[in-house]
Amino acid sequence: MTEENKEEKKEEKKEEKKEEVKEVKIKDKKEETKEKEKKVQIPEKFKKLVGEIEKMSVLDLSELVKILEKKFGVSAAAPVAAVPAGQAGAAQAAAPSEEKAVFNIELKEVGAKKIEVIKLVRDITQKGLKDSKDVVDAIEKGPQVIKENVKKEEAEDIKKKFEAAGAKVELK
Repeated sequence: MTEENKEEKKEEKKEEKKEEVKEVKIKDKKEETKEKEKKVQIPEKFKKLVGEIEKMSVLDLSELVKILEKKFGVSAAAPVAAVPAGQAGAAQAAAPSEEKAVFNIELKEVGAKKIEVIKLVRDITQKGLKDSKDVVDAIEKGPQVIKENVKKEEAEDIKKKFEAAGAKVELK
């Protein structure tokens, strides 16, 4: 009986330790959330909006940012340092001779291999199959921007892939 009692006591101690560990973890998580809340003070007028945004998926947020950029004519990109007034003329004069470094990839025509084009759009945009198909189908209404702010090398690589699939792409 003493061995059985010892085993029971050991099991009880293990369970108590597990519960203590759970309680500590719960306290840690509560403290972390409180710390996060302390770091960002949200004004009352924006709490509802921030709450809605917190519930959104990353893809939905990305789409929202693009819509806001188009609607208000702004960019979520980091701001560029302002050029002093004396150098503004020189910067404008040099601009036409410089080659563009960043491009938007615009799909103009799908071609005969629609399924391959859909797969390419899916791979490049990281969208789902249905979203990619919708983008390709929307080309009937007009050209569709597949990817924005792409470096020259990547843009040319993507253009080659689309052209291999029989689609027409323009880099802007």
